[in-house]
Amino acid sequence: MSHPLLDQHRPLLEHALETIATRGYWSAFAESPSPKAYGEGAPEAGRAAFEAHLNKPFELDQPGQIGWHDGESSPYGRPLGIRYPQSDPQALVQAALSAMPAWQALGAEGRVGVCLEILMRLNRQSFEIAHAVMMTSGQGWMMAFQAGGPHAQDRGLEAVAYAWREMSFIPPEAVWEKPQGKHPALTMRKHYEIVGRGVGVVIGCATFPTWNTYPGLFAALATGNPVILKPHGSVVLPAAITVRTIRAVLAENGLDPNLVTLCLPPDHEAAHGLYTHPDVHSIDYTGGSAFGQWLLDHCRQAQVYAELAGVNSIVIDSTDDYAGMLRNLAFTLSLYSGQMCTTSQAIVIPEQGIDTDDGHKTFEQVGQDLAQAIERLLEKPETAQAVLGAIQSDATLKRIDQAASGDMGRVVLAPRALHYDEFPQARARTPALLACDARAAAHYAQEQFGPISFLVRAADTAAALTLVESLTRRHGALTLAVYTTRDTVQDAAIQVSWRAKVALSFNLTGGVFVNQSAAFSDFHGTGGNPAANASYADSAFVANRFRVVQRRAHI
Repeated sequence: MSHPLLDQHRPLLEHALETIATRGYWSAFAESPSPKAYGEGAPEAGRAAFEAHLNKPFELDQPGQIGWHDGESSPYGRPLGIRYPQSDPQALVQAALSAMPAWQALGAEGRVGVCLEILMRLNRQSFEIAHAVMMTSGQGWMMAFQAGGPHAQDRGLEAVAYAWREMSFIPPEAVWEKPQGKHPALTMRKHYEIVGRGVGVVIGCATFPTWNTYPGLFAALATGNPVILKPHGSVVLPAAITVRTIRAVLAENGLDPNLVTLCLPPDHEAAHGLYTHPDVHSIDYTGGSAFGQWLLDHCRQAQVYAELAGVNSIVIDSTDDYAGMLRNLAFTLSLYSGQMCTTSQAIVIPEQGIDTDDGHKTFEQVGQDLAQAIERLLEKPETAQAVLGAIQSDATLKRIDQAASGDMGRVVLAPRALHYDEFPQARARTPALLACDARAAAHYAQEQFGPISFLVRAADTAAALTLVESLTRRHGALTLAVYTTRDTVQDAAIQVSWRAKVALSFNLTGGVFVNQSAAFSDFHGTGGNPAANASYADSAFVANRFRVVQRRAHI
């Protein structure tokens, strides 16, 4: 039997299902922060909702509260003063298990309907969430609105659509008849129940607290599992708003709100106890490789969906739009100060230089011209603030200082501290561009998170492709870009992408950038190299989150 919320949102679901099959352009939620899309007064109301959270406790009425968490900070230097409930993880697990049977009984139709309603409700809060994302992660305003709001919601909807599609392949019942020759046929009625595997834990990251959280959150929910959302300790507000909204929708529909809770453990021991709890059967994680590997090694009771560190590469062989290539790369390396898991780090160029529509360019010229393109992009303060945002963590600031010292390679473009009039305490830095030989791999061959990129000198294009294949297979990557005017190089690069299992972009010179990923069309990660063991989103991302339990009896 269908569910009223599924009936209400069925056109949305059907459009999502159609688009994941055709892979064309579609966005379910408007990416423009315009009153035309979100209603008159929406920007002001969203800002007011954000301001209302400041300097007070964030109440969630969850079980097991044992204190308050107040470790959140803003890269823009603005005091937030929000305290969040600190809960005993064991109490949250027990509450989740108690809420699970009613969620199970709702069936796939009901669960998907409720998830779609949650997404619609979150979309109406996009301005509030955008301010929360901006002030905690350091993203610029437009990115915070788009990536933190509608693009994250698109990724959540994509996960729900995949979950629905996989669950819809399982009929609720069947009549089984086996002919027995002269004897009456054997006849049985068989029922098939889709059952969630158990509690899901979603571990949020500091730089994209909604975009990297919503896929796992909604994949786990739609397939019948309760979810405990554990945000990064310094970036809590976007997750807290999300959890509060989900709990409200659940309660409005007669469901136990403890199906979804926010967990800020009192210490590492309590957090590790949550991750290794025998009733936790899925963990979604985005972040550094060291802790990701700890999860994979120690949480054997759970399926761990991990997006880890990697070294994203670009090979420049030749181009017929040199100026367009430079503009595209300048924006790619500057966007959100390189604090994206898809930002390119190793730009590999043949030592003999490259052929372009503006004549032959030496290795040194390409570096100088790219440095100038970055400086031109960021010369206006308002543009710099919008593009760069602020540096999220102290560790990234230290890394930038190390790059500026020349310790990582010859400095082609030194990073600069910027002053924002609106946020005078913001931690803002321009990109660092370094040059080195391919053999000097100590720094470029490991992720240097932040606005740090390397111009790597290779013997020739073939050596460059061999190098990026090795980097990807050993260290992982989410993106690979190649600039070339030669079919033979394109063919070779395609083979590299297949062997290394990495997404490949050719000759980006316009308004699409290698570090951008579109829901419903682009697969974010392949699950085939060390940077990620899963993809946003494909069937594998959802299908292992539920089990089919059958029962049968003779008719």
